Formats: sequence, C-alpha cells, structure tokens
Amino acid sequence: MSINIKFLYLFLTSLVFIALPIIFFFLGEFPQRTILKNSLSIITIIAFFVIIGQFYLSTINKGITKVFKTFKVIKVHKTVGYLFLPILIIHPFLIVVPRFFEVGPSPLESFIKMITSFDSLGIILGLIAWVLMFALGFTSVFKDKLNMTYKNWKILHGVLSLGFIILASWHTIDMGRHMSNWMITLIVVLTAIASILLLKNYIFTKKEAKREIA
Repeated sequence: MSINIKFLYLFLTSLVFIALPIIFFFLGEFPQRTILKNSLSIITIIAFFVIIGQFYLSTINKGITKVFKTFKVIKVHKTVGYLFLPILIIHPFLIVVPRFFEVGPSPLESFIKMITSFDSLGIILGLIAWVLMFALGFTSVFKDKLNMTYKNWKILHGVLSLGFIILASWHTIDMGRHMSNWMITLIVVLTAIASILLLKNYIFTKKEAKREIA
C-alpha cells in the first residue's frame, strides 16, 4: 500500500477525531473558565472522541484493513483503548478536582451530589454509560481469564461498546459545557456511522455463520 495513502489516512483520522473537536472547543462562545477546568475539559473531549474513533480503528472497518495490516490495526486498537479509556473512567472524579482550589462545597460533597442527582436524565445516562465502559475495560483486560470463546467475547465486546457509545454520546450532548451545534453534529454523525459499522459487521457475521451451518 502506498505510503501516501497511509499518511492521508492518518492525517484525516487525526483531523476528525482530535483537531476538529479542539477547534470547535475554542470556537465555541462559552463563559470563561479557569485554565485547570479548560485543560480537564480538553483532555476529556479528546479522550471521548478518540474512543469513538476506536470503532473506526478496528477490524469492523474494512477500509482500514485494506490500508494497514490487520494485526497492526488490532495492536493499535488495544493500545489506544488502554491509554484513553482510563481517562473516561476517572472523568467523574476529574469534574470535582477544581473544587480542591475553590471556596464552597468539598470535592467529596460535590461528587456525591453529582452522582445522586437522579432527577437529571444526563446524569442517569452518564452513570449507565460509566458502568458499561467499566465492564468494557474489565472484559478487555481480563479477556483471557473469562470462560468464553473468542466469538462470544467479541459479541459481548460489541454489545458493550455499542451501548456505551450511544449512551455516552447522549450524556455528553445533554451535559457537556462545550456543546456547540458543530460539536453536537460531529458527535451524532461519528456515533451514527460507528453504530452502523458495528451492526452491519455483526449482522453480516451472523449470516455467514448460518450459511456455514447450512
């Protein structure tokens, strides 16, 4: 495969999943916040979009396997997941970090109040998404310890991923402080395409399995 095509693929991927979110972040007209809060927001936004990119950086995306070798795609997919998923896992705790430097409720009080605000749909969606995300990370790290065939694990991985990304996107749009129309559109489009890719791959694989049995 031409090096130019690989470079173009990497460039476009970086543009869509890293550069555009950052650009939309800075172009948004939002109330000024501290450097710490903005830094935490940028880190979280990048991690979120990179995790969405995991759907495209996997074997369900047949296009990428035509550009890069499959084993390299799988290796990078795992590495990216291990690096960025923990950021989203600690996201609820990062939200209250600035409270250590502010007058008012303590970080613990703020955290408890936040996760027990069950009158907020966004909070409920976030909590469910967090549980799915934790399960996703746990079953990935301890895949070899689970009493499951690779096929069943892959189905579980796909179901957890789909449920997580849909609920996490909904939560982000509903609760995010920097949700401009451009940012929302990008999230909806990327999540929709990722979901279609996953469902298409699952349905296609299921049909192939039935044909083999027949």
